[in-house]
Amino acid sequence: MKVICIGNYPPRKCGIATFTENMVKSMMTAAEINHDDLEIEIIAMNDHNQVYDYSEKVVRVINDQVLDEYLSAADFINQSGAEVCLLEHEYGIFGGDSGLLLLRLLRRVNIPIVTTLHTVLQSPTFLQKEVLKTIAKYSSKLVVMSNLAVKFLKEVFEIPENKILRIEHGVPDYKNYANKEIIKPKEFLNRKVILTFGLIGRSKGIEVALRALPKVVEKHPDLLYVILGKTHPHVIKHAGEEYREFLAQLTKDLKIENNVLFENRYVDEEELINYLLASDIYITPYHNKAQITSGTLAYAVGGGSAVISTPYWHAEELLANDTGILFDFGDKKHLSNIINDLLDHPEKLKGYQKRAYQYGLKIAWPIIDQYNECLKEAIDQFEDQKDSFKIPPLKRLHLERMTDKTGIIQFAKGSLPDYRTGYCLDDNARALLLCLRAYKRFKDDNFLQLIYRYSTYLIYMRNSNGSYKNYLSYNKEFLDQIGSDDAFGRTIWALGYLIRYAPNDSILQIGHEMFVRSLGWFNELQHVRGWANTMLGLYHYIKKYPDREEFGIRLNELAKKMAAAFYKYSKDDWNWYEDILTYDNGLLPAAMYRAHEVLHNDEYLEIAEKSTQFLERKCFTEGYLRIIGNREWYPKFGEFAIYGQQPIDAAAMVILYHAKYQALQSEDAATKLKICFEWFLGKNDHSIPMYDEETGGCNDGLEEFTINRNQGAESTISYIHAYLIASDYH
Repeated sequence: MKVICIGNYPPRKCGIATFTENMVKSMMTAAEINHDDLEIEIIAMNDHNQVYDYSEKVVRVINDQVLDEYLSAADFINQSGAEVCLLEHEYGIFGGDSGLLLLRLLRRVNIPIVTTLHTVLQSPTFLQKEVLKTIAKYSSKLVVMSNLAVKFLKEVFEIPENKILRIEHGVPDYKNYANKEIIKPKEFLNRKVILTFGLIGRSKGIEVALRALPKVVEKHPDLLYVILGKTHPHVIKHAGEEYREFLAQLTKDLKIENNVLFENRYVDEEELINYLLASDIYITPYHNKAQITSGTLAYAVGGGSAVISTPYWHAEELLANDTGILFDFGDKKHLSNIINDLLDHPEKLKGYQKRAYQYGLKIAWPIIDQYNECLKEAIDQFEDQKDSFKIPPLKRLHLERMTDKTGIIQFAKGSLPDYRTGYCLDDNARALLLCLRAYKRFKDDNFLQLIYRYSTYLIYMRNSNGSYKNYLSYNKEFLDQIGSDDAFGRTIWALGYLIRYAPNDSILQIGHEMFVRSLGWFNELQHVRGWANTMLGLYHYIKKYPDREEFGIRLNELAKKMAAAFYKYSKDDWNWYEDILTYDNGLLPAAMYRAHEVLHNDEYLEIAEKSTQFLERKCFTEGYLRIIGNREWYPKFGEFAIYGQQPIDAAAMVILYHAKYQALQSEDAATKLKICFEWFLGKNDHSIPMYDEETGGCNDGLEEFTINRNQGAESTISYIHAYLIASDYH
């Protein structure tokens, strides 16, 4: 069996690097004992372009912020002959927000993946939750080290139990040292030694242990508290040695300088084991309850230390059954009493040491061969489910949150409406359209009330000449006199759909009067998106009243303008209506399919087909929808900007393929429609859902290293509109 392992690796100095090295050694030992053929290669994660002198076992490195290196590593894995990939996961060691760059690699890998989760959060952020859920989707098995982590995966992340395996954190095989002489550092001689080790930072709570010492030193002046470890590199980067200097000063203030030893260095495992075996008591006075795994704690228990700890999650589980002693966070008095009690009663101290040592024998690395069995099972049962997507139920929550008595607010801060941005005709027209579609399907009176609300906004913004204002401040001040072609066209589209599917006669009559009054403004439209949106409104009007020929004539006039634009700019391999690709692109060929459907003009069908194929060549290069980003529009002979992808464009592609399917009954259109909708669910460049099931809103954009977590009206409307169309196809 050939395995490729991804994670941190020595000489990088961190707990995961040490864990990975020891795990690999234990797997090789287990394979040797069982006479199994095993080969393991390492792909090491580098931080901030650091350079490490790796052993020959490391065959490749990934610099954490360089996307191309994730992609090339995936290709390397696929071509390496490896049968399974073992991933050591911690959010912070991978690039992008919450480590999302890793997902690009995992999606590309075509062999089974087994993931060890070193952090499982009880209250993750949206991105932390979705990143881990996607990792779980791409993994055959998730390995965690505590029962609480299993519980969180099931309850918080909704991961099925059969995908989760608990393997406790391994520790060195201390019985190998039973017959060896412990070489005590000279500072330990004739001292009662307490130890804390690991990378140092404020979260470690070492000041609590220091403040507990004066009461202990009064009774046991031979006490020595050893703080072993360098300051965490991330702490050094942001705060230097400020915390270590604070601890040193505190030691002086407490007058315990002779009882505290700072060992500001990173020791190898052999020396660490010696320190643990030479110590009497081990303390982890951490501040943070939410620590699911602590390698230092596991090592201390395995080494037979009497362990005293604050009740963070891993400590509560590992020190149960009187394996160690817990004290409350920050409680220096209780800690003093525990230490004094152990030092006053040597037999009690030995009892804790013995129980810890006996427990450690169960989790020694050579005993843990479960990883090998897990990997074999992953290979045997491999089933690629990367492209399976479950459509969540529709929620009105965010749409209603964004809507007040006037209409829908334009923008949001997170999931909260930003009233300062006021209202626009664009969004209220689109909201009307989706609520009409939703009411048609669900007959839900909540959608009916929203139909009235958004229709009223349209009435308020219309001008006597058939045009419409667009922007209205929150204080109800008009901010323009005549809105854009886009806003007008979207209004006509919504009114056309209202006329076709009006929930009652009263609103039908109002909608019809507004539609007809706007006919005179059609000739004022100058831009292709204004024409296309208006054509979609005319399509629905004609579907309602097919015998009213003057509306067919209007549709044909606009279709001719679209055709003329197409012929003007289509040259060589550029088959489009403009010399640039911008936003809402799918609506342009969608309008031509609709024109063909009711006018039966094959020229319009040919243009629709050519422009759709052109879009496909640009947007389906990776097997999923990659939208043209708004960071920089895509001009003819220019470059495709991947980032700044917006939900409006994914929805436009869903609308396009819906129009194509209804015009041609094309199964290819139905398939591509589903792919486009799945962009919202995570089939996108980051493998992260844009739809937020918790809020019912849709995130505003897909950026290079994160997603835009604001959930404005346009984005949420785009998702719901796309949902209402696509759910019929899934």
